[in-house]
Amino acid sequence: MKLKEIMKQIDYTIIKGNDDLEIREIQYDSREVKKGDLFVCIEGYNTDGHKYIDSAVKNGASVVICGKDIENLPECTVIKVEDSRKVLALASANYYNRPADKLKVIGITGTNGKTTSTFMMKSILETAGYKVGLVGTIANYIGDKKIPSHRTTPESLELQKLFKEMVDAGVEYCVMEVSSHSLYLHRAYGVKFSQAIFTNLTRDHLDFHKTFENYYDAKLMLFKNTLNSIVNIDDEYGEKVYSDALGSKISYSIDKTSDLKGSDLHMHSRGVDFNITYDNQTEHINLNIPGKYNVMNALGSAGACLKEGISLKVVKQGLENMLCVPGRCEIVTKDYNLGYEVIVDYAHTPDGLENILKTAREFTKGRLISVFGCGGDRDNTKRPIMGKIGTELSDLAVITSDNPRTEDPMSIINEIITGVEKDNYTMVENRREAIKKAMEMAKKDDIIVVAGKGHEDYQVLKDKTIHFDEREIIAEIVKEL
Repeated sequence: MKLKEIMKQIDYTIIKGNDDLEIREIQYDSREVKKGDLFVCIEGYNTDGHKYIDSAVKNGASVVICGKDIENLPECTVIKVEDSRKVLALASANYYNRPADKLKVIGITGTNGKTTSTFMMKSILETAGYKVGLVGTIANYIGDKKIPSHRTTPESLELQKLFKEMVDAGVEYCVMEVSSHSLYLHRAYGVKFSQAIFTNLTRDHLDFHKTFENYYDAKLMLFKNTLNSIVNIDDEYGEKVYSDALGSKISYSIDKTSDLKGSDLHMHSRGVDFNITYDNQTEHINLNIPGKYNVMNALGSAGACLKEGISLKVVKQGLENMLCVPGRCEIVTKDYNLGYEVIVDYAHTPDGLENILKTAREFTKGRLISVFGCGGDRDNTKRPIMGKIGTELSDLAVITSDNPRTEDPMSIINEIITGVEKDNYTMVENRREAIKKAMEMAKKDDIIVVAGKGHEDYQVLKDKTIHFDEREIIAEIVKEL
């Protein structure tokens, strides 16, 4: 494709060369550049693409797009833009023939609930007869085809390529998790959303956003670029989002008065029954995932689909068709007659840990045992908060390592226990041994919640990443015990 076509409707200044060039591919990683490629310099969290211009040109880049002044111009066409991240998103869309314009894109953001909600929406839309794509934390999907996911929301170049593959495969709807990082870094810039859902906002990612106000402002960007907003007004920040959002909007809740209402909740160990009311119609839902917070996820998902013209009866069928989401309140001991259950859950924030433990408490006949830690190189202010929550809401707690990354695991654990006020905990640094310890302590009718990693099948240590799938580990421990 010609460079001028890739740069269509983008403001740019040619510093050197011309825009009448044939471009092979777009790259933002200099190591991926080949002869005839366009290299876009973007600033990342840890590095800056402008540092790798020489490397990109050496590898064959015929064009460099930069957002900063360059002292020594390379031997290729050089283009200056105001914001290279936004330009990467728009140029990638042009390169792939604007695929998002051919899809109905539904975005969901919030601290917790994004993954479960995308799976719920996928199920509802497929029940309604649509072919659906999904972009998210666990994996990306094109219909039934599963594609590995490396981050919640891909970089804009990969995202536009994924949209193109969806269009080519006949996908009509794309439901996607939209993280605060991706909004701030403009990964979904230029994508017009049909619906946008707000789940909740609690403490997370302050290592990146620095302040809670910045975190909120990043989330709000989605609701200024959508035709319709679906907002949880039971959440304190949801009311603010509802006020600040542009375009049409509907509210959902359990506790407050709203457009879309959940009521008459009945919890049990394998799910929750509730009524859903919208536009003077009510349906009874038998959801196969337990927890009040999953009723909230179901309401938000239902709201987006209802606004797309899907009937409440089909919404009911779609929600009831979904059996589970990997690593989200997932009971992994169903096939064993242990007398107790082990649940794995991705909860890695104070709010997430509180939700899963309160949910598990509702169907625990014996004792509730928790296994949890906190990740390294992330917001450390939440560690004592999670220590307090984990021990307050559990009968017994095993505090352990999560993904320590470059930090010392015991230092993280020691920060966690600064918030602990009870003496019902033990510390076991090795996560596998911590899970084994909990299972050794378990008695009939107990529930063990292993929180923090959920669907992840790895653990990030200081010098390496190891295979670590908690389902496999629990199965191994069952044999050992």
